[in-house]
This record gives sequence, structure tokens and C-alpha cells, in this order.
Amino acid sequence: MSGALLLPACAAAGLLLTLVLAARCTPGAWWRRPNARALGVLVLGTSLIGGALWAWLAPARPMPPQLAASLELPLAGRSYRVADALNLRAAHGTGARRMLVLPAGAIVEATGRRDGDWWQVTAQADGRRYEGWASSLWLRRADERRP
Repeated sequence: MSGALLLPACAAAGLLLTLVLAARCTPGAWWRRPNARALGVLVLGTSLIGGALWAWLAPARPMPPQLAASLELPLAGRSYRVADALNLRAAHGTGARRMLVLPAGAIVEATGRRDGDWWQVTAQADGRRYEGWASSLWLRRADERRP
């Protein structure tokens, strides 16, 4: 079914299923004359059932390229800029030993390993190379423009 016809068809099916369920599951006195309760049941039921049908039947849309690029996982060798002072840790998690504090603007390179929001990175500081874990919430792509 085409996308233009899918939403109205789902809404119609939602209304029909709501009417059937309402006739089976609610007291008949609710439907003898129009009232706010009956209208609420019809609107809510049609919205929920029709929306669920549409979500289930709608074709998946591809993610916009800009969004896909912003959700990239750490690529090995890609450089990231530290957004604010960053604790480089020996392992992932806030309870791990802090090895070094990197200043805002420092550049780190991802190794490609990650555990949730924690990425393993390498950094140069004091003439030494450090490898540790950093929260990805503090990292921005090095090629990303600053606001």
C-alpha cells in the first residue's frame, strides 16, 4: 500500500476496531446518547490502535545522512576534540582510576573499542602517549565546527 493511503487506512481500521472493542467491553448505557465519555473512548481508541497499526505497517525510512554521521561509533584512528576537562581513566566507568586530566580542546584518537558510552582513546600529554577510557559525552569530532 502506498504511503499516502496507509495513514487513512490505519485510522479507519483503528476506528473500526475501537467500535468493536467498545461494543464488547463497555456498558451499553454509554452509547445510548452522545456523551463526552463515549467521544473520549472513540478518540483515544482510534488514536492508539490506528497509531500502533501505522507504526507496525509503515515502511522504514532511511536515516538522514547528517543524523547518521552524528551517531557514528568511535572509528579506530578518528580524532576527537575534548569538549571540557576530561578524566582519562584506566578502565571504563567513573569508579576507575584516573590516569590523566586532559584540558578542553585537547585531541584524542579513538582505538575503536567501546563499552556503552565509554570509548577507549589514546592521547599525547607531557611528551608521552596515554591509552585509557573516556566518556564519549565529553568528545566531539575534531572536524566538527564549534557552536
